[in-house]
Amino acid sequence: MPEMASGRIFVAGHTGLAGSAILRHLTALGCRNPITIPHRELDLCNQAAVERFFDYCQPDYVFLAAAKVGGIMANATRPAEFAYNNLAIQTNVIHSAWRHGVKKLLFLGSSCIYPRCAPQPIKEEYLLTSELEPTNEAYAIAKIAGLKLAQAYRAQYGFSAISLMPTNLYGPGDNFDLTSSHVLPALLRRFHEARRDDAPSVTLWGTGTPRREFLHVDDLASAACFAMENYDDMAPLNVGYGSDVTIAELAGLVARATGYTGDILFDDSHPDGTPRKLLDVSRMDALGWKASIGLEEGIASTYAWYREHVTRSIAA
Repeated sequence: MPEMASGRIFVAGHTGLAGSAILRHLTALGCRNPITIPHRELDLCNQAAVERFFDYCQPDYVFLAAAKVGGIMANATRPAEFAYNNLAIQTNVIHSAWRHGVKKLLFLGSSCIYPRCAPQPIKEEYLLTSELEPTNEAYAIAKIAGLKLAQAYRAQYGFSAISLMPTNLYGPGDNFDLTSSHVLPALLRRFHEARRDDAPSVTLWGTGTPRREFLHVDDLASAACFAMENYDDMAPLNVGYGSDVTIAELAGLVARATGYTGDILFDDSHPDGTPRKLLDVSRMDALGWKASIGLEEGIASTYAWYREHVTRSIAA
């Protein structure tokens, strides 16, 4: 990535799961001028502040990984926050990037933009063909708006904005808070604590039958940098691993990784969410990129990171 590496690259959301992985990958590729700024110094929901930032820093490239994210409970109970924050962040960053002559912007969306009952695997053209999953509708609509805004700025102004739609992400730097995390980090914490406390069983929400695809965040970072160098088109790109597992199978993998040997139970009085969500990644395959970190390997390394960074900080 010789041209991009010599430019000024702004990673919006650099402390989050995806943004921190992108920053690590850029550094490994030799990027000398990454621009990062913490939330306490720049509120991306504040349009005037974002304008001042772009006017002062003049980035050449932007990775828009900043977002408000959460699991089923967080999305279902705080839809206004997920809608407002994501709409504001996306609108402000995309508009200011265009106004200040950014060469290229990558918008990071989400696979939840696709219909709840979309044919599997999900192709990019299935967007807006039927109803969304109700439990995360507000977040999904915001992400759809971000994708469409990027396309609109390309169509009207010729702005080089591309969009990636990753599947469920996990890895180092994830959120392990049980009230707001996604399923995989929540399982890692639940089973870690169950083993620590010698709990005879762990009860999980839902039936365990929904199927989910998981992508290690370092693979996502690799895909984002690859796309920034090799793709420049209006159509969004799916980014996934290419295969999925049931939640029950995932629970078994996490239990083994954490050493938990008790019973795994399911409470079907709680919602399952979308029945299945597997992305068609043939467009990324055709461009020459493919995920490389297997799920068992990724879970093991994520658990090692959790034990090193999260459990030690709690104990301290």
